[in-house]
Amino acid sequence: MPKEPGTDIFKAACVQNCAGADMSATLERSAELTRRARDEGADLIAVPEFFSCLNVGDDGLQTGAVPEGKHPALPMFADLAQETGAWILLGSLGIDDGGVRLRNRSFMIDPAGVIQARYDKIHMFDVELGNGESYKESDVFEPGDKAVVAPTPWGLFGMSVCYDLRFAYLYRALAQAGASFLGVPAAFMRTTGQAHWHALLRARAIETGCYVIAPCQNGQHGRAHTYGHSLIIDPWGEVLADGHGDEEDVVIAEIDPSRVVEARAKIPALHHDRPYGVPEGMALTAQAGE
Repeated sequence: MPKEPGTDIFKAACVQNCAGADMSATLERSAELTRRARDEGADLIAVPEFFSCLNVGDDGLQTGAVPEGKHPALPMFADLAQETGAWILLGSLGIDDGGVRLRNRSFMIDPAGVIQARYDKIHMFDVELGNGESYKESDVFEPGDKAVVAPTPWGLFGMSVCYDLRFAYLYRALAQAGASFLGVPAAFMRTTGQAHWHALLRARAIETGCYVIAPCQNGQHGRAHTYGHSLIIDPWGEVLADGHGDEEDVVIAEIDPSRVVEARAKIPALHHDRPYGVPEGMALTAQAGE
């Protein structure tokens, strides 16, 4: 069952950038926005999925994937964490770990520049949205198989990435493992973002009694168009900050861990699980997928 978070109030920020195929230029702009977030008082700064490189063209999805030890974003943002004294959530990077497929990997970096946690995105964005818009992330990326919570001075931080948002049981598991804060860094497509982004993020906050911190890219990335509207949501489902949809942005909100305790005391749903039989149709579907 979830542990109580710390008592210190802090500020969290979402950096909302528009990544392109030029990793060097994109990283410089991401660093500028991160410094701006710190200048505005943020103690924890979250940047989006594929914040360092994102382009969808004739050759498919381009994320600038390289081995973790050679990725320029990691030493750059480790130095930036030391420079600013902030915790930094790197939404995700394309990582080549030598397998057949790549990894979509998120990192939590502490103010000493040390990686405190890594998370490989579990759920792959394989969709057909109509009008010729389709994506199959599993062609390129190997899904992860482990949920992760990262330690922070304010409490445990549940890690996830983008399409994970549609799988509520992951966030329940993170909250029941002690997470008081949930990160959902994303490059959410404009088509689905307009329909579902706000509703799904508010639902995850309400279901778990957690703060949700969700930086999302915005703008055009070759043939892809992301939604923006980076959100910070409190444990009662109230939107505390909402980024622009059409431009790069930084949004900041005050995070009071006592609100997590308060929301969970009012509705202690995380303690109310009950065993139940699985409907026959679901059982057959699960067996077919094994």
